[in-house]
Amino acid sequence: MRPKTTGYKLPPRMLRRNKKLKSGEIWTSYYYNGRDENGKRKEFPLGSDLNEAKRKWAEFECKPVPVDATLMQFVFEKYEREILPKKAVATQRENGGSLRQLRAAFDRAPIDAITPHDIARYRDARTAKVRANREVTLLSHVFNMAREWGFMKGENPCRGVRKNKEKPRDFYADKEVWDAVYVQACRELQDAMDINYLTGQRPGDVLRMKDADIREGALHVRQGKTNKFLRIMLEAGGVKSELSSVIERIQSRPGRASGSFLVTLANGDQVKQHHLRLRFDAARVAAAKAADEANKKDLAKRIKQFQFRDIRAKSASEISDMKAASELLGHTEEEITGRVYRRVGQAVTPTR
Repeated sequence: MRPKTTGYKLPPRMLRRNKKLKSGEIWTSYYYNGRDENGKRKEFPLGSDLNEAKRKWAEFECKPVPVDATLMQFVFEKYEREILPKKAVATQRENGGSLRQLRAAFDRAPIDAITPHDIARYRDARTAKVRANREVTLLSHVFNMAREWGFMKGENPCRGVRKNKEKPRDFYADKEVWDAVYVQACRELQDAMDINYLTGQRPGDVLRMKDADIREGALHVRQGKTNKFLRIMLEAGGVKSELSSVIERIQSRPGRASGSFLVTLANGDQVKQHHLRLRFDAARVAAAKAADEANKKDLAKRIKQFQFRDIRAKSASEISDMKAASELLGHTEEEITGRVYRRVGQAVTPTR
């Protein structure tokens, strides 16, 4: 007699059904072999995911969930399948690297067996201390989702686990450094530097700005990281802003196609992140060399420290009103602006 296959290697009263689709693929789903309120046999659907099916089976049977369905491996897989694709592309890349590190350590661990002590040991074992903080933050979100999905009933074990101490970047590109690099920059890099400084936005948001974003007297910005929407006004009290002048300079160039990106290559194509990095690195090297040749060693040293991302901090640092600086950067809390992006000391007066 041929052995039964619908429940092979499955818990009692759990069935497997396979169906061949038109595409040729085999679709598998699971059912609980039970009875309805009249005592008649009935198959209750458990879904197509084996581990979730085992959880639902345990509810029907009033038994503990099988150990092989409680491993972190399945939580990570569900997170990667359902949560990660909804994030921004750059965030997906960053989270993907963090998940690889986390899965190497926690994949085979039962979810309810992980303790705050285990999280702390993982944090301390990581040599990249800042990265460890990001990974623990991501792991905390994974546990929160696991609670929503019913994979765990206890508290999030990441709760209360302290992070490694981080020192925010404190480099400030003063006027001397800025001018030295700016004069060595090509046209598209100067455009990017000007718009980045005057809008205070992230480099990726600057490179995505188009003519179509300029309407109703404002530059409309949808921040890629937070999805926050800003209207950066181009005129105040009848007086045009410097940002308005920069945009007019760009749009009035001979041969420029209307409706294009604000920051473009000489051929009219959009400047991408790698274009920006190469051009900024070249301008910085040339500026540092010129400073060395002029025997300005300290200036050359500061130029070498300058990164394009420091322009956003320069914007925040040179706006005297903290609230205005925080609003321009799109922060919900002024504390973030002050702690991370304000890189000049508070102006104070002497005793006498």
